[in-house]
Amino acid sequence: MPLDAIETWVRWVVAAAAIATLAIALWRGVWRGLQRPPGRTTGAADKVLRVPIQLALGVLWIGACFILWRPMPLILSMPVRAAALIMGVLLTFPGLALYWWGARTLGRMYRPASALGVQLNAEHRLVTHGPFALVRHPLYLGLQLAALGGLLVFRTWTLVFVTTSFLALVVRARREEEALAAEFGEEWEAYAQQVPRWTPRCRRHRRDRL
Repeated sequence: MPLDAIETWVRWVVAAAAIATLAIALWRGVWRGLQRPPGRTTGAADKVLRVPIQLALGVLWIGACFILWRPMPLILSMPVRAAALIMGVLLTFPGLALYWWGARTLGRMYRPASALGVQLNAEHRLVTHGPFALVRHPLYLGLQLAALGGLLVFRTWTLVFVTTSFLALVVRARREEEALAAEFGEEWEAYAQQVPRWTPRCRRHRRDRL
């Protein structure tokens, strides 16, 4: 099968997976998340984390993605295109899988956040199992990996915009950690000391010899 045909097929599959992930984020994270009674609130979360505002921001973000859907002025050789496609797939699908795993693990604790402030649920609990036992922010890490992979697969200005905008997730993650630290105190501190923020630790298990 020619590379052009493979690339087209892969792009359709990646686009479908990305749209499904976006739908999950809007439904579970924004719509259903904001229907739950709010708990501890930091910053300007009570003003920006409202359904109309979040939906409006989502529409603007999707609109920007649509407008910027133009190919980047790159001329790549066939081997480089093939390598970019392979690397893109190896980043995109594990990234999306990590996001889905994290969203499923959060369950009812899944609630939208903002770099301007964070709002927890009224009966929020600290989730430390599943992907949260590997890194503290698996959803954000998964999104960034998927965005980088998508940039290699599509090579459009939209993915440049998406990858750049997702860098704000670093600020949002720190805001969330501030809220969780205030809510859970020593429990959060113990968790944060054991689990890294972004990069899983390689732990060596040593057996005691008798």
